Amino acid sequence: MKGRGEMGSHDYFNGIAGQWDDMRRTFFSDDLRKKAVDVSGIVPGTVAADVGAGTGFVTEELLVRGAAVVAVDQSRSMLDEIDKKWGSTGRVRTVLGSEDDLRLADGAVQAAFANMYLHHVEDPAVAIREMARIIRPGGRLVITDLEEHSFEFLRTEQHDRWLGFKRDQIKSWLEDSGLTDVHVDCTDESCCSASTTTSNEAKVSIFLAVGTKPLL
Repeated sequence: MKGRGEMGSHDYFNGIAGQWDDMRRTFFSDDLRKKAVDVSGIVPGTVAADVGAGTGFVTEELLVRGAAVVAVDQSRSMLDEIDKKWGSTGRVRTVLGSEDDLRLADGAVQAAFANMYLHHVEDPAVAIREMARIIRPGGRLVITDLEEHSFEFLRTEQHDRWLGFKRDQIKSWLEDSGLTDVHVDCTDESCCSASTTTSNEAKVSIFLAVGTKPLL
């Protein structure tokens, strides 16, 4: 499960960057990114941010849809994997940024996506406000992440800071960041992960949240 948070998480993701694509396939399906992009309203030529991009799970779908992508992550090793895949296309720019400083200007993109990112950050409300800041009026923020759960082994083994979220809390954070027409729904997708030290296995429902930056 991807995202960025405390130093332990940063080191963890730097260390597994080369294996992340194979690992990710066991966690959730490619259909998840298709559902996220479907609700975003992007068209060919859209400039979109993939926040907590990892090795480019969402970026890949955005490129298929004809978007230009700014991939932001706190792990340089993850971003290096993106550069290897698409750096020569001229359609992807990688940016080393953090949850409270994405290193992008206000209104820099028409849409922003965050897949499996929030449950690793220190302060989800701050991270959402920062993502909303970089979206142009009329653009959308799309978040896919874990519903609230009780699988504690994910804290130590995969550096999850939050054990998922209540939908009402996500909706409130999006609205507090100034977004409107906010919806938080089930994706009919699950994130699955087996413990490496016990017999526990997590299967957690994934939500999709979307909000729109109001027109000026």
